[in-house]
Amino acid sequence: METSKSPTEKPTNGENGLAPLRIQIDSLDRQILELLNERARVAEKVGEIKRAEGSPFFRPDRVAQVIQKMELSNKGPLQNKHVASIWLEITSACLALEAPQRVAVLGPEGTFCEQAAIEYFGSSAELIYCSNFDEVFHATSAGTTQFGVVGVENSTEGVVARSLDLFLRSPVHVIGEVSLLIRHNLMRQSPNLEGIEVVLAHPQALAQCQGWLNQHLPNAERRAVSSNAEGARLASTNPAWAGLASERAAAQFGLHIVAHAIQDEAYNRTRFSIICLPQTLNTPPASGKDCTSLVVSVPNRPGAVHDLLVPLKNNGVSMTRFESRPAKSGQWEYFFYIDIQGHVSEMHVQKALEDLKGLCAFYKVLGSYPVND
Repeated sequence: METSKSPTEKPTNGENGLAPLRIQIDSLDRQILELLNERARVAEKVGEIKRAEGSPFFRPDRVAQVIQKMELSNKGPLQNKHVASIWLEITSACLALEAPQRVAVLGPEGTFCEQAAIEYFGSSAELIYCSNFDEVFHATSAGTTQFGVVGVENSTEGVVARSLDLFLRSPVHVIGEVSLLIRHNLMRQSPNLEGIEVVLAHPQALAQCQGWLNQHLPNAERRAVSSNAEGARLASTNPAWAGLASERAAAQFGLHIVAHAIQDEAYNRTRFSIICLPQTLNTPPASGKDCTSLVVSVPNRPGAVHDLLVPLKNNGVSMTRFESRPAKSGQWEYFFYIDIQGHVSEMHVQKALEDLKGLCAFYKVLGSYPVND
């Protein structure tokens, strides 16, 4: 039987060794805090200058440069990925002192869209929760928020069709992207699978988990809702309901995770686009690893779609995505969403796009931006 140590007992050798190290850590923490506040004061001065000049407060290329410099300067034992996470939060907190950045995301709290926003902007951004991607586009287009985050493609289920449709008429453009590894967890009020009558989640999440659901909950109703976090919220209101969502959502709504990572494909990723008005932030400069997204339509004639590919081939531009969406004109016409490698400032990309534009009945560049590794 273990007994607690009396106040008169001497500390062990291990405790004797830890004491001076803890004192050293406390001293280092105070120094770090002092330096962080000094950096914050400089950031406030930067904000004053930007405000006077009318220049953008948030510069993702500048954030990337700062993080890259820190990674190059890193001598360990911290891993570069941890250095990157720490400096993202430092720059996010300092930016909040310059000017808080409002970002529209799919709500409620606990969505993967929220997670993507935090990965891109840091946790100091002011997140505005929307009930669907239509509201995210509207908030960003109207200037209610400076930025928005929307899902555009899943590695298992393909494109998010509604987002593509909204890009067509919206004045926003894409300035960046986040690719998240998506793990869907089954969660509910009880810590077991018994008595689940309804599973609630976004339609894509239900589709991504259909194999597991067919095997383990074949008789449960699958009910589509606006987001996975909304499914988790609803599951917290009824003991017979379960949601498919992130661990963050389970913690947010006080639910038990009764089955972890039940998505049918282990490598299940979703791409999220970062959007804003061009007057909020112009096209980011070339990073050396960029993507240009555009949407086009062509006259309904033989060979028209094939001809779209010729300018890309002739100018050595690689296409990474080609999706079609109905034009909803009733005439069997289509819009084509294309991603190509490269930045609009590069000469071979410029030439390819100029030649391509001449073939199109409709042509719109959605953005040219850095891509994830």
